[in-house]
Amino acid sequence: MSRLKTIILGCLLVSFSVLAQSSEQIPMVEALLEKMTVEQKIGQLNLVTPGGGIATGEVVSRNVEAKIKAGNVGGLFGVSGPNKIRMAQDLAVNQSQLGIPLLFGFDVIHGYKTTFPIPLGLASSWDMDLIKKTAQVAAKEATADGINWNFSPMVDITRDPRWGRIAEGAGEDPFLGSAIAKAMVEGYQGDDLTASNTMMATVKHLALYGASEAGRDYNSVDMSHLKMFNQYMPPYKAAIDAGAASVMTSFNDIDGVPATGNKWLLTKVLRERWGFEGFVVSDYTSLNEMVAHGLGDLQAVSALALNAGLDMDMVGEGFLTTLKKSLEQGKVTEEAITKACRRILEAKFKLGLFDDPYRYIDMDRPKRDILSPENRAIARKAAAASAVLLKNETGILPISKTAKIALVGPLADNRNNMLGTWAPTGETKYAVTIREGIANVAPSAKVQYAKGSNILDDPEMAKKINVFGPRVIISESSPEELLKEALASVSKSDVVVAVVGEATEMSGEAASRTDLRIPEAQKKMIRALVETGKPVVLVLMSGRPLNISEEFEMPVSILQVWHPGVEAGNAIADLLFGNYNPSGKLTATWPRTVGQIPIYHSMKNTGRPAEDPEEFQKFRSNYLDVPNTPLFAFGYGLSYTTFEYSNLKLSHDRIGQNQSIEVSVEIKNTGEYDGATVVQLYLKDVVRSITPPKRTLKGFKKVFLKKGEQKTVRLTLRADDLKFYNNELEFIAEPGVFEVFIGADSNATLKKSFNLQ
Repeated sequence: MSRLKTIILGCLLVSFSVLAQSSEQIPMVEALLEKMTVEQKIGQLNLVTPGGGIATGEVVSRNVEAKIKAGNVGGLFGVSGPNKIRMAQDLAVNQSQLGIPLLFGFDVIHGYKTTFPIPLGLASSWDMDLIKKTAQVAAKEATADGINWNFSPMVDITRDPRWGRIAEGAGEDPFLGSAIAKAMVEGYQGDDLTASNTMMATVKHLALYGASEAGRDYNSVDMSHLKMFNQYMPPYKAAIDAGAASVMTSFNDIDGVPATGNKWLLTKVLRERWGFEGFVVSDYTSLNEMVAHGLGDLQAVSALALNAGLDMDMVGEGFLTTLKKSLEQGKVTEEAITKACRRILEAKFKLGLFDDPYRYIDMDRPKRDILSPENRAIARKAAAASAVLLKNETGILPISKTAKIALVGPLADNRNNMLGTWAPTGETKYAVTIREGIANVAPSAKVQYAKGSNILDDPEMAKKINVFGPRVIISESSPEELLKEALASVSKSDVVVAVVGEATEMSGEAASRTDLRIPEAQKKMIRALVETGKPVVLVLMSGRPLNISEEFEMPVSILQVWHPGVEAGNAIADLLFGNYNPSGKLTATWPRTVGQIPIYHSMKNTGRPAEDPEEFQKFRSNYLDVPNTPLFAFGYGLSYTTFEYSNLKLSHDRIGQNQSIEVSVEIKNTGEYDGATVVQLYLKDVVRSITPPKRTLKGFKKVFLKKGEQKTVRLTLRADDLKFYNNELEFIAEPGVFEVFIGADSNATLKKSFNLQ
C-alpha cells in the first residue's frame, strides 16, 4: 500500500464518523486535508513546467525535481511520454511526504500527434459530431502519452482578425461558439473521467480575451456587462454547463481588474451565478503580470488572486513564495488556502489518480493509439470539411485528375507550415504536403512544381515568425528567379494551383497584425500568374480572415483551407479533384479592409442606418471610401453544386413564454454534384427594451443531398433562444414580434414572423 493510501486510510478510520461534510465533499479528500500542513496545501496550488515545450512566456520553472519531492508542486505541464510521466509521478508518489499524485497538463489545442485543422478551421465545418470526434481522438492520443489535463477548448469570441489568436477559437458568434464549446468538452471528458482515454478539459480564457483593444495580444478589454453577457460570455457558460472540469483565466483586465484577480468574475459570475464546482488555474504567469498591470507587488497580487477565487498558479510561483507570509499577516485565511487545495485534490480524485497514480501510463498505448490510420482518416475528413470555397471562377474546380498542373507557391511543398499555430505536440515530419497529396490522389496528373516566391521577403519579419521553428525560409534565389521558374512551369500546364497565404506562426499567440493582406512577395507572384491567362486556383492558407479584396477581383478561384493539419495535402487534393465537395462556411466575417474592423453579422442597426449598405448616403452610418458590407459574410461558403431554399414554414404564428416553435424549409440540390450545405436560422427581435442586433444565429443544420435530391429540414427554436440579458442582467424574453430568416449565410432572405405572448 502506498504512503498516501496508508495516511488516508488512517485518517478515515479516525475521523470519517465525525467529519461534518456537505454532500459534495469527498471523504478521502477531506481526510487528506485534515492531515496536511499549510505549506503542503500551498504546494498543491503550484503548477510548474520544466521547459522543452512551447511556452507562452519567458519563465521556466527551476529545481522542479526538488520541489516535487518537497511537496511543493500540484501539477506539471509540458511533459509527455509514459517514461517521463512515470519518472515525475514516482517523485511525487514515492518521494514526497504525503505521496499526492501530480496532474499532467498540456496544450492539446487541435489534436495531439494527429493534428487537425486549427480551431477556426474546424469551426468552419459546422459539424458538431465531427468536432466532438476530433476532441475524442485528441484525448485518446494525449492520454496514451500520459497527459490527463488539457488546456482546451479556447472559446473566446473574436471579432477582430488582427488578433492572432482568432485562429484558436470558433469565430465571432456566441450561439455557434457555445455549440462547439459543448462538443469539445464532451469529446475530451467523455462520460467517465477515470477512463484512461479521457482527460480534463479547461475552458479558456475567462474572460473576454478575444476582445483585446486594437487586436493586440494581452491588451486591455473594456465593455459593458450587457455586451459581455449577451455576446461574449455564452460559450464559457456552455462549456461549464457541459461539465468542464477546470477554467483558465485570461491575461486582460475586466472592469479595471485583471481576470486572474477579479473576484466578480471568478466568484460572483463563475461560481455563484453559473455554479462551477471545478478549479481555476491562471494562464502562464498571469498572476505575476498583475504587478505590471499596477495592482501591487507579488505578495499583494497573489493574495488578491487567492481571495478572488484562483486555485492554481501557473509557473509564476506567487502562491508558493508569498501565501504563507500573507497568512501570517492576515491578508489571506487558511480557509481560503484549504478551499483552493480541496478543489485541486478533488480533480485528482475524479481522475482516479488516488486509486491509481499510474493509470495514464501504459507503454503499449503510444504505438497503438497515436497517429493510427483511423486517426489520420478522421484528420483528413476534418481538413476537407473545414475548407471554404470562396470563389469558383467559371467553374474551374474541381480539376481533372489527368490535367497538366502548374503547382506553385511558397506553401505548396512546405511541410513546416501544414499543422498550424498552437500545435506544440504535433510533429511536422508527419505532415503531408500539397505536392505529395496531389501525387497520392491524382497520380495521373502531370505536375510542374515551382516555389514562385518566398512567403515574405522581409528578414526582420521572418525572424519574428521563426521563434518556434523555420516557418519562413527566404530563398537564396532572387524573387525574380523564383518567379521566372514559376512562369516556366505555367507555360507547360493547363491550370495553375497557387498555394499562398500565411506561415503557421503569422497567426496565433503574440502574432497580431495590422496589415491583413497576403504578403507582397506572394501578391506579385499572383498578379504575374493571372497575367498569363491560364486558369488560376488560389489555395489560401491562413489562421485568420484576410483582406483579399484585390485577389477576389481577379479572374481566379479561391479555396480557403486554413492550416489543415497533418493530413493537409491529401485533404486539399481531395477538394481540388472533387473527391470531396467543399461544404465549409465562414465563422468570422471577412472585411474588405482593416478599416471596417470590427465587422460582424450581429451588429446593431443604429438610429441612422444605411438604406443601401452598398451605396453612400450623407448623414447615414456608412463610409466614404468603401461600402458597409464585408467581402464575405458570416456563414458564407460555396459548393461545386448549388442549393435552392424554399417553402419556409413556422409551426405556430403565436407562442407562449415556455413554448418552442418548429421551423421547416425545403432544400434542393439543383447542381451537378452531390454535396452538403449548412442551413442557417437567424432571428430578429423586432422591438425590445434594449437595442437589438439586426439578427442573431439561433439554429443550424448540416445537410447532405445527392444531386437532384430535395429534403425538408426542420429546426427548433427553444424558449431560451428568444431570451437576452436586460439592463438588470436578467435572462428574459419579452413579448412581441420575432422575424425568422433561413438561408445559406447571414444574408438569408427567406423570412417569416411569429408573435411571443
